[in-house]
Amino acid sequence: MQGPWTDFDQDERAVFQWVTWYNGERLHSALDYVPPAEYEHEYWRNLEQAPQSA
Repeated sequence: MQGPWTDFDQDERAVFQWVTWYNGERLHSALDYVPPAEYEHEYWRNLEQAPQSA
């Protein structure tokens, strides 16, 4: 939708923007419609708060 790109830098930026959106911002149905980055952040936060037995 944004192309055609005229050089490699424009193409690289478009791919980077798509990957950033896909990996961090999109709502994922398997994660109860939470963005993957937010889900991962909550996962690690909850893991750190869990008590560890000796």
